[in-house]
Amino acid sequence: MAYKTKQGSDILDYMISTAGKHVNINDISEHFRKCGKSVGTATIYRHLDKLVRDGVVAKYVTDNTGSACYEYLDVGSCRKADCYHFKCVGCGKLIHLECHEVNNFMTHLEQSHGFKIDPVRTVFYGSCADCAEADGDTEQKEGN
Repeated sequence: MAYKTKQGSDILDYMISTAGKHVNINDISEHFRKCGKSVGTATIYRHLDKLVRDGVVAKYVTDNTGSACYEYLDVGSCRKADCYHFKCVGCGKLIHLECHEVNNFMTHLEQSHGFKIDPVRTVFYGSCADCAEADGDTEQKEGN
């Protein structure tokens, strides 16, 4: 049985408090700094890695810099194999999408091309509706 530390509990509590949101290491460090708690970056990484292994937190790498964001997986979160992720290149928002049309595409890739995509590790890039509208991209809006 793994022992629990106060810092580990604090990190889990923070992740639970941010359910439905994506946070990065800097967000977590800043939270603890504002609370006056000393939690090192290595400690945060170590505890997040454990929470990811335990299936409590999801880790998303959303760009080629290797930086990641994390999400607490509560009941309403993206736990299923058919939840996909879209990152807006304009505002940086990471969006969860459960869509049978995307499922059909993934099924096609697997059946016709022998390639199975891991949705948890796959991020599609584009513009969210707000950014597309701000840029005057009406095709994005019409395609919804």
